[in-house]
Amino acid sequence: MNKKISVMFILPDLETGGAERIVTTIANHLSRDRFEIKILLLRKQGGYLSLIKKDVEIIDLNIERIRNSLKPILSQIYRRKPDIVFSGFGEVNAYLSLFIKLFPRIKFIARETNVVSEHVTRKEIKFFYNFYNNYQKIIAQSDDMMNDLVDNFNIKKHKITKINNPVDFDFINEKLLISTKPESFKYNYKNVVAIGNLSARKGFDNLLKVFSRLKNENIILHILGDGKDRELLNQMKDFLGLKKVVFHGRQENPYQFLKFADLFILSSRYEGFPNVLLEAGACGTYSLANNCRGGINEIIQDRINGEISDIENHEDFSQKIMQILHGSYDADSIKNSIKSRFSKEIILDRYEKILLDLMKK
Repeated sequence: MNKKISVMFILPDLETGGAERIVTTIANHLSRDRFEIKILLLRKQGGYLSLIKKDVEIIDLNIERIRNSLKPILSQIYRRKPDIVFSGFGEVNAYLSLFIKLFPRIKFIARETNVVSEHVTRKEIKFFYNFYNNYQKIIAQSDDMMNDLVDNFNIKKHKITKINNPVDFDFINEKLLISTKPESFKYNYKNVVAIGNLSARKGFDNLLKVFSRLKNENIILHILGDGKDRELLNQMKDFLGLKKVVFHGRQENPYQFLKFADLFILSSRYEGFPNVLLEAGACGTYSLANNCRGGINEIIQDRINGEISDIENHEDFSQKIMQILHGSYDADSIKNSIKSRFSKEIILDRYEKILLDLMKK
């Protein structure tokens, strides 16, 4: 019997975000015959903790700030000597890159979470990307992300592998079984849903401007999520007189909203590879996405599972919404469009192969 490959994943926490969802899915589904899994968290908290399988060891550093976490992370790597360190969060990836050479026997993988040149604005963090080629492997989720690393950060192309995000249909279908129509979905109204962190990158300010042009239509916009711009967006809603926009905060079961929505909108200014767009499709819901960088054009198959339009043009985007809401779309075709390309079986095989190939080198 060969010795199992020990893999240590690193994340700030297991709050309900995209990177956390993906690492949870990978950790739960890697073959237990071949791998032994640990997850190193800066803080042991978040909604996905309950989803992690019992045989995954959780290491809690109990640290608030990422910048204070470097020494404890390095000492855990030194102490536990995993075969592979898999860092799944942009800022941690950047800091770690400088120290990889200290561990010649350990393989390091970084999974990038965004188009870096759009996302990383602080000069002191940009500096660390000079050492990014120290990683044995960098995983980008979209062509946009991959090209950005090569063109703007001089990352060697052979170091990067593109793997799109997986969708866990089993998990979503379980949630859909217990989903009833939200009370806030009014009869005789079209219900449009948007989901994301209430921060500038998600572009909800533009979405509110678009909806200020749809005030007289029977359409309710449901926005799910929380974040630092909550107060600002609520003020903007009041200022624009948007009576049919509802902020629901974070939802335990967002799939309940997606399942019964007439349309899902992604208004982001940039993305990595938006899980929520995949999840909307997995619920059979048609999507309208802003034409931004981050794999949107790899997910949307035009007029099958959605369409792409420029949200900065508020008038055009609002017309597009009306047009879509007057049409009808086939939920099964939408689901199949996502399942055939992004089901977790397809994607997780690729992750497993990368980990096994690394150990051969």
